[in-house]
Amino acid sequence: MPASTSSAPTPAAPEPGKKAPSFSLKNQKDETVKLADLKGQRIVLYFYPKADTPGCTTQACSIRDRAKDYKKAGVTVLGVSADEPEKLAAFKKKYKLPFDLLSDPSKKMIERYGQWVEKSMYGKKYMGIQRSTFIIGPTGKIEAYLPKVQPKKHDDLVFKALESLTPQPSGIENL
Repeated sequence: MPASTSSAPTPAAPEPGKKAPSFSLKNQKDETVKLADLKGQRIVLYFYPKADTPGCTTQACSIRDRAKDYKKAGVTVLGVSADEPEKLAAFKKKYKLPFDLLSDPSKKMIERYGQWVEKSMYGKKYMGIQRSTFIIGPTGKIEAYLPKVQPKKHDDLVFKALESLTPQPSGIENL
């Protein structure tokens, strides 16, 4: 995997209670999605290493399969990777994913969320995206941070975290 172009260390992940770092990224349709435009909504923002790989596909399809539960919980789901919009469009279409996938090839937003991290596989160290999830509340503050999630356990962890939060106002159906 390519190393980050930035020589500065990746900042730590924003903690619950802190304002979520702003972002403006292209989705799979090459449309701009801004956190500021989602104010008033509860967001499940999940980071994944690479579209159409086994773990990422498992995680995305699990979210797809529980789309009604996410909708009932009143949340908007957004997935973030460093893939280009064209690759995200193919991934979304192939697996019929009912949520936006955001592209951050510069990794600037991924770094602001503290998710561009040193990883290790077979003793080799490299930089990559940590599989993690943030729940951002309607006021724009981080409500929960789920680091290093396993694809098969992701949804259960998210719903457990959502249950502990203040109920979301009804009428937000933005999946």
